[in-house]
Amino acid sequence: QVHLVESGGGLVQPGGSLTLSCTASGIISSFNTMGWYRQLPGKQRELVATISWMTTMYADSVKGRFTISKGNAKTVTLQMNSLKPEDTGVYYCNYRYGTDYWGQGTQVTVSS
Repeated sequence: QVHLVESGGGLVQPGGSLTLSCTASGIISSFNTMGWYRQLPGKQRELVATISWMTTMYADSVKGRFTISKGNAKTVTLQMNSLKPEDTGVYYCNYRYGTDYWGQGTQVTVSS
């Protein structure tokens, strides 16, 4: 079992920045993939960015603005720059190693 705790959401003006962090606890594999997904208002959950020991992946809508990084096998950070109102939504941390685990979600609101 893996438990994920997210932090860092909030309200920011367009063009601003936020940093999301996620820490995993439990039985953690060094070969996991961790990442961030989001659910925008009225839409299904979608991939934002993922990172494994081999590669990173970004949604086209965030390339060049968001950066995902891992401090170690248990932590993942999403640096979000140049935020737009259309980035508003609930952001979920994901841990994947055979099974998917999800955090509780953190609200990101981009508004003036």
